[in-house]
Amino acid sequence: MNTQDFYKILSEADTPEDAYAGLGALADHLVGAKLFTLLTFDPQVGMARRFYSNMPDAYPVSGTKPVPTNDWGEKVLMRGETFAGNDIETLAAVFPDYALIQSLGCESCLNVPVIVTGDVYGTINCLHVAGHYTPDRVAASEALKLPGAACFLLTHLVSRSA
Repeated sequence: MNTQDFYKILSEADTPEDAYAGLGALADHLVGAKLFTLLTFDPQVGMARRFYSNMPDAYPVSGTKPVPTNDWGEKVLMRGETFAGNDIETLAAVFPDYALIQSLGCESCLNVPVIVTGDVYGTINCLHVAGHYTPDRVAASEALKLPGAACFLLTHLVSRSA
């Protein structure tokens, strides 16, 4: 799977979920992702909304949660920088749901901000075993930003027409 494969999936998708699953497959190929979710952020109300999850029983679509007001929120949402945490202690310091994350066999996390016209629309979230997100994988995650923007813009268009 490469970005060209993703764009083919995107162009042939029957539903937005097909495109999101294609982005998940690309993320798994590029950086690895046992758990893959997509979250939008609304800074006006301080809430995040999940619009895709490859584990909907554990992380349901349309689940909402408050936007973190910690160092993670500052780094990812305010400065638009990628976050990589490679052990459960790091995740516990920034995510209140770290026990659920760990119960799914994940102890590392990569959050890639999706930025469109200078605004962070949300994050691409990849989770895996402890120590998984090496510097090379973090660097490779840059290739998810443009495909991610396509999916986030698709979500925006779909929500406007609903």
